[in-house]
Amino acid sequence: MTVSKQNGKKPEQIVRKQFLRGSVTDEHTLKSSLLFFGSLLVVFFMSFIISITISGAADVIRILVGTAIIAMVAIIYYNKGTVHGAEAVTRGEILFQKEEKGQTVSESEKKICYHPMKAFVTGLIGTIPLFLIALVFSLNTQIQTTSSGTLPSWMQAYLRRDDIAGPLVAYTQTPGMSLIDILRIIIRIAVMPFINLVGSSNYGAVYLIEKLSPLILLLPACAYGIGYLSGPNARARVHTAISANENRRKRRERKERRIRAGLSAKPKEPEKLN
Repeated sequence: MTVSKQNGKKPEQIVRKQFLRGSVTDEHTLKSSLLFFGSLLVVFFMSFIISITISGAADVIRILVGTAIIAMVAIIYYNKGTVHGAEAVTRGEILFQKEEKGQTVSESEKKICYHPMKAFVTGLIGTIPLFLIALVFSLNTQIQTTSSGTLPSWMQAYLRRDDIAGPLVAYTQTPGMSLIDILRIIIRIAVMPFINLVGSSNYGAVYLIEKLSPLILLLPACAYGIGYLSGPNARARVHTAISANENRRKRRERKERRIRAGLSAKPKEPEKLN
């Protein structure tokens, strides 16, 4: 099926082929979700390494690099979704042609074909472990304004006074790490580029990011799903390019035939007699 599309002076023929649609889940969903989860761990860790490296830089540099990291992650998963969407459409086109020829197509083969919600479900399942951690953490986190274990330098002299030394010594004793502290480490590794945007000393903004961390962790899955939705258009661009190249080849061949025909039909000049 072709659809005419105006593009400047000359209309462009967008070529689309029919394809079978699959189901939301298939036999590869679990494996794909595990691979998605693994890619999240790698991407979040690499983003954390870069973010922690420039965390002490100037605000402008920190914000620019943080924005670039967030955009890069979104583009990576969007492109990944587009590729997988185009591959699923290709499988659907092949199976559609098999059905047109009267060949048998199994249900398992149909299920792996393109479905608009397939990538969203795959990304969501792959994000669930981190999402649950973020959800538990966001419901229990509190704003962090100071920490035990340190005292201002001007208070060090008061440690020698017996009447107030006891409370001050107790303050300098660092409490044990709680479950929320462990979850905070995990979540901050994942959302470090966002923390760099506001600065780690901006306690209110960091607290807001921690509260929104479950939604932030869903962004790669959303980018992946949106990219997957563009699979049919990506496949149509391939068919359009192939059709355009084929048309150019045919026009070139017709032009060459006309030139050859014109040369063969041209009358020969009579020979001059001496």
